[in-house]
Amino acid sequence: MRTAKQLSVSLVNKPGRLADMLTKLSKSKVGFQALAVMDSGERGTVRFVPNDATAAMSVLEGSSIRYETADVLLVEVPSQSGGFRKICERIAAEHLNIDYAYCSFDTGGKAKGNVLAVIKVNDLAKAQRVLAENGATARRKVVTFRRPAMTR
Repeated sequence: MRTAKQLSVSLVNKPGRLADMLTKLSKSKVGFQALAVMDSGERGTVRFVPNDATAAMSVLEGSSIRYETADVLLVEVPSQSGGFRKICERIAAEHLNIDYAYCSFDTGGKAKGNVLAVIKVNDLAKAQRVLAENGATARRKVVTFRRPAMTR
């Protein structure tokens, strides 16, 4: 788990607007760790985690495209049934709110199953502690010892 800078852009919901922005970023060699596009009527919101936030911001500013930044968690999701649910449960158990989340399936081969969740929470530092602590606890094996049987 790590943190990253996410950029959010609001675009007019018309053909070619998203492609134009992505082309400009691509020409400057800006790639993505994750990307989500949401429709909200006349405008759409593009949220993405660039591989180089400084370069991405420079491209957007040079193109007069307004953006907002946010710090988000990038969490490797176990490739097992309920993997993302368990992450959400750990966050909820500490009374943290998930503002939104989306996933990427390209972690550069670093995560088993190659699933990376982008999570925006109301308290980033606390969420990092919770996931790090619970993750370590979840991986710890419990060893039990049995008393030897009584022999006569």
